[in-house]
Amino acid sequence: MTGRGPAAPEAEAIRPGTDRLLLDVMLGTLAAYLRVCGYDTAYALDRGVEADDRIAALAGAESRRLLTRDVELAGRVEGSVLLAERDLEAQLGELRAAGIELVPDDEPSYCGRCNGSLEPVPAGADTPEYAPDPDGTDCWRCRSCEQLFWRGSHYERMKSILEA
Repeated sequence: MTGRGPAAPEAEAIRPGTDRLLLDVMLGTLAAYLRVCGYDTAYALDRGVEADDRIAALAGAESRRLLTRDVELAGRVEGSVLLAERDLEAQLGELRAAGIELVPDDEPSYCGRCNGSLEPVPAGADTPEYAPDPDGTDCWRCRSCEQLFWRGSHYERMKSILEA
């Protein structure tokens, strides 16, 4: 469902690379999944924003589509997507039903933690002990928070949930 009444899925198609998203304070877990799918996804609490007026203003100022569970807020923000479910997998189902593409990126673009840009870690680079050797495993580093990512068991769990 979208803000200001439901629209045809074709009219509301949301795609990575073209649509920037803002998730309200009730959708924090969903942010990492959308980032894995290539969406530039801001999370209101990461920005220190909780009040509805400030969330609405942020969506407008940054030209982001708002995803929210707040009926009143969804009605105030043009083009918002209203989610009814609390459960992550049910929320993903609602997004699919609304025509939102949910396919994990082969080459990740956004940090699951902070939404910063990722860059490939070159072979031979030094990595922390907990991380795989970039000579044998593709790795990416966030340019903002320095977090290291690779397609390990956590990624595989997220991918299986997205593909369910």
